[in-house]
Amino acid sequence: MPDNPKLIPQTDKPKTASKKVGRRKQKGVLTSNTHLPPDDRIFVNCEGANKNFMTDTHSKETRSYNMSRIKGKNTKPELVVRRFLFANGFRYRLHAKNLPGKPDIVLPKYKTVIFVNGCFWHGHQNCKYFVPPKTRTEWWLQKITNTQKRDRQAKTELQSLGWRVITIWECELKPKKVEERLNALLSYLLSMK
Repeated sequence: MPDNPKLIPQTDKPKTASKKVGRRKQKGVLTSNTHLPPDDRIFVNCEGANKNFMTDTHSKETRSYNMSRIKGKNTKPELVVRRFLFANGFRYRLHAKNLPGKPDIVLPKYKTVIFVNGCFWHGHQNCKYFVPPKTRTEWWLQKITNTQKRDRQAKTELQSLGWRVITIWECELKPKKVEERLNALLSYLLSMK
């Protein structure tokens, strides 16, 4: 171990382990690498140690691994909407590759597509869940702006093909608002019969 207790050893390759969370198991990244010889360890900056030591608390490989675990399909908000629609008798297709933007939910009978957007990843304006990161802010804002441009382009293309486009935001599916939002969706879909 290093002399400085504020430096924690970490491996280049993350090691995963299952942690019990309620009845489910959740994958996590372990940061302990005391089993490695000292030459194979890297050290990360923690709790006010030398600020110029490293720009990120994880190695490039660990950060890449962590980011690869962020899902784009079958997210919790998407599953909430899908379960609600199915319970109310709606049948749908998922992630149709032949449509612009690969909508999360496609209701062919109603000629309607539903996008379930994460507030952070799609830059939901005036939302408390969209807070730009403090590090690499310009890069993140450019990334989110590009996502918003793709969203607008996909919506325009879908509408020109005769599809109705519904966007449901992650914040609308929080416990206080979920019932109101899903009932509004149901009313809208039933009005098109």
